[in-house]
This record gives sequence, structure tokens and C-alpha cells, in this order.
Amino acid sequence: MLTRRYVEAFDYASNLHAGDLRKGSDVPYLAHVMAVSALVLEHGGDETQAMAGLLHDAAEDHGGRARLDDISERFGPAVAEIVELCSDSLAADRDQKPPWWPRKVAYVRRFARLPQFSPALLVAVADKVHNARALLGDYRTDGEALWARFNRTSGRAGQLWYYGRLAEVLGDRLSGDPRAVLLADELTQIAEALRDAIIASGATDLDTLERELELARSRERELAASPSVG
Repeated sequence: MLTRRYVEAFDYASNLHAGDLRKGSDVPYLAHVMAVSALVLEHGGDETQAMAGLLHDAAEDHGGRARLDDISERFGPAVAEIVELCSDSLAADRDQKPPWWPRKVAYVRRFARLPQFSPALLVAVADKVHNARALLGDYRTDGEALWARFNRTSGRAGQLWYYGRLAEVLGDRLSGDPRAVLLADELTQIAEALRDAIIASGATDLDTLERELELARSRERELAASPSVG
């Protein structure tokens, strides 16, 4: 059963994201964190993980390390640890995050190294599934114009690489949890559906897209070998 702690976390997230919208839309950002928390609960998560689902973007988008410390004080270090693991940046100003590629490669590597019992894995896969669902739906509506919403260095190949790699990593880490691994399977299916939608739109052909993806994989390998990427 959920307790008053969950309600307090919801209120905290609601106030924090009150002025935020989903990228390129008029959808309140709160809808995303609510959905992530719901997916966590639906796939076997406990209250701590569900609270982290509500708060998973709080530090990354609203204050960095100082926000994380506040979450730890209010909701406990277990919640704060999950939020930290699910944050790809803890810059105090979200407009001053490190470059996209090193951030995302470091994020993928972090989750590849987590033990299979880490509570952050379920929160992360719930977050990525909800984001990927929105990405696929928006591509079907907006086509190639969609990529202009994202970091200019990522492009469509970067986004496809990111969700595909996370599906691999999270699927491996969650393989011992029959409920949670369903979300990793869905993430794989969405990444494949997005690739198919790009081909079906006529924006490019399969060979060209595969070459773009191989360049993205090469970039990952180069960055992964860099001592500056965790």
C-alpha cells in the first residue's frame, strides 16, 4: 500500500514541474512523471521506487546536486540514490548540461554496470519506455520535423542508438525479473517500430539508416574509451 510519503512526493513533483511542458507539446510535464511512477508500480516496484519515478527528473532539471540533497532530506537516501542514478546531469542550471553524446554514453555505461538487483533499473526502464512511446507517436504525426526538437548533435541516429542500446542494457540487467523485463522488451519493440516508421515514411532507406547507426555506435565506442566518460 502507498503511504503518506508517496502523496508528499507527488505534491513535491507537482509543485516542481508546475510550469514545465513535454518537449514540443502543450502536455504538462507532470503527466510524464506520473506515468513513470505508474509503470513502476504496475511492474512490481515498491513505494520507494514509485516515489523515485515521480522525482526522477527533479535534480536533472531543477537544481542539480542541491535538489538531490533536498530530496534525500525529505524522502530519504534510498529515493535520492535512485534519482541520482537516473539523472544524466546534475548541473545546477539545466541549460548548462555537458554535451549530449558524453552524457548519454556515460548513462548507458552506468546502467550496464549496475547489479541486477538495483532498484534504479526499473525506474530507468519505465522512464525510457514512456519517452519512447511519445517519440514514436510524435514521429508518426510530425515525421522528420520531430528531430529539430532534440539536441542538434543527436539527430535521428543518435536517438535510435540511445533507445536501442538502453533496451539491450536494461533487458540484460532486468532479465531475472519477469515483470520488469517486459518493459525492456517493450522498449526494444518501440525502437524497432521507430526505425520501421522512418523507413516507411520515405525519409531514408534501410541501408542509409544502418550506416547512420553504425556511425553512432562507433561514436559510442570512442567515447566509452575516453577517461572523461564514466
